Amino acid sequence: MSDSSKDKIKYGILKAIDISSFKVFDPLIRLIFGEEPRKQLTDLGKFLLLPILFCGTLCLIWAKVGPQHKTKSGEVPGPARVLEARADALKIREQEKIKEWAFDLKGSERLEAVEEYKSKLAEAEKETTKLQAESDKIAANAQSETESTLAPLREQQTRIKAKARAEKDAREEQALALSQQFINKEIKQEKLIAFLKESEALAEEAKVTSDAIKDRINEVLENPPPAVQKAQLSVNRSADEVQFCKRILGILEGGNKYVKEEKALAKAEEDLAQLAAATEPAVAFKEAKSAVRNQEAAVKAVDQKFAPVATMRWQTYRSLATVFVGFLLAALIAVPVGIMCGLNRVVMACMTPLISIFRPVSPVVWLLIFQIVVGAFFLPDPASYPLFTFMNHEKNPLNFLQTNPAMIFSACTVAMCALWPALVNTALGVSAIDKDHLNVAKVLKLGFFSRLFKIIIPSSLPLVFAGLRISLGVGWMVLIAAEALSSSDGLGKFVWDEYQNGSAQSFANIILACFVVGIIGFFLDRLMVILQRLVSFDDGSATA
Repeated sequence: MSDSSKDKIKYGILKAIDISSFKVFDPLIRLIFGEEPRKQLTDLGKFLLLPILFCGTLCLIWAKVGPQHKTKSGEVPGPARVLEARADALKIREQEKIKEWAFDLKGSERLEAVEEYKSKLAEAEKETTKLQAESDKIAANAQSETESTLAPLREQQTRIKAKARAEKDAREEQALALSQQFINKEIKQEKLIAFLKESEALAEEAKVTSDAIKDRINEVLENPPPAVQKAQLSVNRSADEVQFCKRILGILEGGNKYVKEEKALAKAEEDLAQLAAATEPAVAFKEAKSAVRNQEAAVKAVDQKFAPVATMRWQTYRSLATVFVGFLLAALIAVPVGIMCGLNRVVMACMTPLISIFRPVSPVVWLLIFQIVVGAFFLPDPASYPLFTFMNHEKNPLNFLQTNPAMIFSACTVAMCALWPALVNTALGVSAIDKDHLNVAKVLKLGFFSRLFKIIIPSSLPLVFAGLRISLGVGWMVLIAAEALSSSDGLGKFVWDEYQNGSAQSFANIILACFVVGIIGFFLDRLMVILQRLVSFDDGSATA
């Protein structure tokens, strides 16, 4: 390859990196092409390897410290547990695909699948029995070790309790004696009160010591050895596989749509046979009505679609669709209004009070307002509203999003909260246009739209996109809270449902969702950077 070709490839890659604002990879590309190796290695060490080491150190600290902190949902899951949660999420998605496959199978393929999953079920049950026996053996061995650890603690606890009880009885006798002396005027009340205070302090000290030993005993009981936990985890996973095979067999043998059709048609044939043999009008009417009902059930069974559970990936798609709708609404309103504000001081003066008052309003308030105001359009039957009928129609490729009023409320909340940064930055960008450019436009006698599209918009694009970037970030943050509060399917509702569940696995899922939300937010921001670089004429100084 010639030097000129290599340079073209190198600068093409560097340009793509510059547009995407991933400057951290710039030294790596230059190093690959042999440009100043010493300098590029230094830059790689400073700006790529060092951040990786820093993040790795934080993960190690998290893995060490996290599990030591106990919460109502158990210990704080470490990085390994969060990665397991990610694997579990992928497994659930694959299982839903298999369920859908089983639901739609027909004829000999369904029968073959039944035999296949019967075989898998037998193997899974055999494996579970084997793992359970191994787990019981490990637990029995660990139990003896646990008892040997608990025996001295329990003995110490019994000894402390006996000593505390004896000391308490002795102090009570001494207190009675001092009380008698006080009645006989032999001592002052201060001495009796001081003794009682000292007795309470000693009793509290003994209780603290006893509680500390009790907590230690509970800790040993609640935290079995890692070998026991690992063995039980293997048993649970195998048992989950058994349950999954049973569910698939249940679908194949009873829940499959063609099985439902066959059953409905068989019942319809029975009804028709009884109808043919009927001798009374009432019996004939009953059998005819039952035959029609079963024939309709057969038709509905074939047309039935599989309804999978809401997996994390689907929740993510739903959130992305919601934030896109909200952000698009915000941009369609904010950019034109911002341009008018930047061009006309009177319009800006009129809009300033609205911006100042409504920009700080919490998204919770906007959500409640939209639920009342926008929700009125969907009454009395939201399912029959034209928008939802169109979006959820089986021929619409977006019907998998299952658009509903809660999604619209969340999108409107995103739009309202994302509106203000884009509006303000657009107005600022338009008002900051060099007056010489506008004067030249007047000299050339350009019309309003020519000025708008040839001078105003191109000149203000850097700040417009800066505002849109901020708006998209704000909208993505607001969306999670809006989905949680409105029970709209999405990552927000996923996090809220996991919090309500309250298990250790749910805690790991919440942390996983935190990373998913952050990573998606990062790439949305990078997307806006790329769009800005592609359509604006600035040097990229407004991006980072």
